[in-house]
Amino acid sequence: MAVFSRLVLRRVAAVRNFCAQSTDVDRQTVASALSSALPVENSKAKGRNVQWVFLGCPGVGKGTYAARLSKLLGVPHIATGDLVRHELSTHGPLSSQLAEIVNQGKLISDETVINLLSKRLEEAQAKGETGFILDGFPRTVRQAEILEGVTDIDLVINLKLREEAIIAKCIGRRTCSECGGNYNVACIDIKGEEDNSRMYMPPLLPPPQCQSKLITRSDDTEEVVKERLRVYNELVIVLVKRFYFLKFLIWFFFFGPIIFGH
Repeated sequence: MAVFSRLVLRRVAAVRNFCAQSTDVDRQTVASALSSALPVENSKAKGRNVQWVFLGCPGVGKGTYAARLSKLLGVPHIATGDLVRHELSTHGPLSSQLAEIVNQGKLISDETVINLLSKRLEEAQAKGETGFILDGFPRTVRQAEILEGVTDIDLVINLKLREEAIIAKCIGRRTCSECGGNYNVACIDIKGEEDNSRMYMPPLLPPPQCQSKLITRSDDTEEVVKERLRVYNELVIVLVKRFYFLKFLIWFFFFGPIIFGH
């Protein structure tokens, strides 16, 4: 079993459930779509699947680790970034508006994110899936209040990585246009002031059959990544404090790559 999986799962038994009821009229209006997409049974019922949230800067690796844990736990991994990219690929009414926001590294409105998330939860419910690992939601206190008002969150995992490593990781991200595999061509070797603070993360190179089919996300440029980090850091301080005081936040600091067992 991988170190990351063991550490996270060990902490689950100590996590407290919390459910905050909102009285704000606007927040209730926005929350209605999300609540209707969630199962009607009591989310605190014994034996239900986990309901976790992954926080972390864009590019920190939330998707990689959340996807691995979702398979281990048997719950869907729902990434808002993937939902946005899917919407962009449809060339629907929202596509051009979302493209402009994403390419500038700005934050998408709560209403739009929640509508996309609600559709995905409805699909999960139709498939008989229960529980979830949310990746990239919530990103604002308002989103957190809405989520807490309609369901119970068991655990919030906040992933941390040095900013220069995040920028290098984002710029080095590649996806195979044929199989959809995710790779990274960046070789990160950052030397700190002390010998034990060096960070080394080798590239995750594609197999030969994918090498000629690699594509780069349009928003994975240094300028856009730095803007996304700036926006995220302004918001996350308040959000992390909120979850910390609600007693279900744990931190996980990366000092290098984490290798998952098979």
